Amino acid sequence: MTGRNQTIISYFFLQGLPIEPEQQNLFYALFLAMYLTTVLGNLLIIVLIRLDSHLQTPMYFFLSNLSFSDLCLSSVTMPKLLKNMQSQVPSIPYAGCLAQMYFFLFFGDLESFLLVAMAYDRYVAICFPLHYTTIMSPKLCVSLVALSWVLTTLHALLHTLLMARLCFCADNKIPHFFCDISALLKLSCSDTRVNELVIFITGGLILVLPFLLIIMSYARIVSSILKVPSARGIRKAFSTCGSHLSVVSLFYGTVIGLYLCPSADNSTVKETVMAAMYTVVTPMLNPFIYSLRNRDMKGALRRVFCKKNPKLPSLCDGKAWIF
Repeated sequence: MTGRNQTIISYFFLQGLPIEPEQQNLFYALFLAMYLTTVLGNLLIIVLIRLDSHLQTPMYFFLSNLSFSDLCLSSVTMPKLLKNMQSQVPSIPYAGCLAQMYFFLFFGDLESFLLVAMAYDRYVAICFPLHYTTIMSPKLCVSLVALSWVLTTLHALLHTLLMARLCFCADNKIPHFFCDISALLKLSCSDTRVNELVIFITGGLILVLPFLLIIMSYARIVSSILKVPSARGIRKAFSTCGSHLSVVSLFYGTVIGLYLCPSADNSTVKETVMAAMYTVVTPMLNPFIYSLRNRDMKGALRRVFCKKNPKLPSLCDGKAWIF
């Protein structure tokens, strides 16, 4: 099909979330509060890890990168969603739509790879505790993060370039709250078989393979614990891996449920709601999962706060921070 007789699409309309008009203001306030919580929570973790010397470890190095990824992933979609909820014409330029798709893929993929690096870190910490500092050297940690950035850049760029070659006809209404790759493919009037094949192949590499590596890491961790079963070892493993497992369950649960386990009557409403789970809810919950019951994070918060406010001994003796 040639593009000569086709309407050139210069912008798209984002239909947003399936919200009744009378509930628009309520959900706007809810999403605004969730986004601000996401930004402040993840920024707090990044600042604490940066300022406190006790948190200069591989685990918290990966966590700071994960928090940055969560912050950016939410910022790719949420500001535009909030703006469109208050706009009579919720549109996005064609170039802006491709840019949003690129950065959404980039930071979503980055989170997947960082979760694998964190799983490997936990595996080394529990299975090889005496060699932990030797194996998880600063050079290896930086290399793992750098490799994650390079792979995600290439993957997101590949899909963006393949999308840019497609033609879009008269229909420019996207039944989503952001420029999701699957929603855009449904609007295209070009042959999308190459795009779909690349999505199928790279989806296995970017989502399934990292997930399997995480499962393998925890299988080795469980096997190591069962060899010398003890209440202390189980408590240590749970405190070390509990937060990471919670984040993995949240992230991969929604992504796999949406992209890899589609139902026969897969509706736009289901796709939109599940996408909101890992773009809005998961980035907001991650700071709470990692810090609410984490003694290291609470200790770092107390030390940084008391360094700035030394005249408040009642808040710096540790008793007021037990929650």
